[in-house]
Amino acid sequence: MGDGESVQPAGPKVRRGGSREAIVEAAERLFLERGFGTVSMDDLAEAAGVVRRTLYNQFTSKEEIFREMLLRVSGQLENALPPGIETQGNVEEVLHLIARAILDLHARPGYLGFLRMVVADSRQFPWIAEAFAAVMEPQSERFVRYLAHLTEMGVLDCRNPVLAVRQFTGILNEFFLWPWMMGREGAPISAEEVVEDTIRMFLQHYRRPPPSGQGDDSKA
Repeated sequence: MGDGESVQPAGPKVRRGGSREAIVEAAERLFLERGFGTVSMDDLAEAAGVVRRTLYNQFTSKEEIFREMLLRVSGQLENALPPGIETQGNVEEVLHLIARAILDLHARPGYLGFLRMVVADSRQFPWIAEAFAAVMEPQSERFVRYLAHLTEMGVLDCRNPVLAVRQFTGILNEFFLWPWMMGREGAPISAEEVVEDTIRMFLQHYRRPPPSGQGDDSKA
């Protein structure tokens, strides 16, 4: 070894390029395994294979890394309810698409684990619940606007679209999300049966009956 060379101390191997991505991926693994509060920045640096300096060059805190993770969750939600879903058929067809999208999202292991972490850690870190709600609310607001639009068109009679959205999603959550959250099997009822009956009950309550002597114009 020449005189001009120096010995570099041993340490984690730094990933060149894409280190921000590596850090977020490591954070997602550790946060889901251990919870937000028990993971340190040193833990994240080691898991991502970067030195501490690189970690702090990319992120100033665990909170910033968590918020970066939320951007990924937001992307999943956008894919779950793609733009234009509200125009894809009549009200029954659209509600069926929305219901299936909700169930598909709940069935993703990464999403379920993330939701469990939010529930577990939000008591100690209230901002986590607020940040998660800020990601979820735009999708719920789309559903609210859709029901409000159908009410204006005379197809539905939802005087409180926010309540109607909670009722619709609440039935689905009761059969699928909450049993999964608690690691239990859901009721011995097929998803299709739950979806169809949920839509049927929802429309029995909220569909505006057509004027006397006219057919059912439920296209939306």
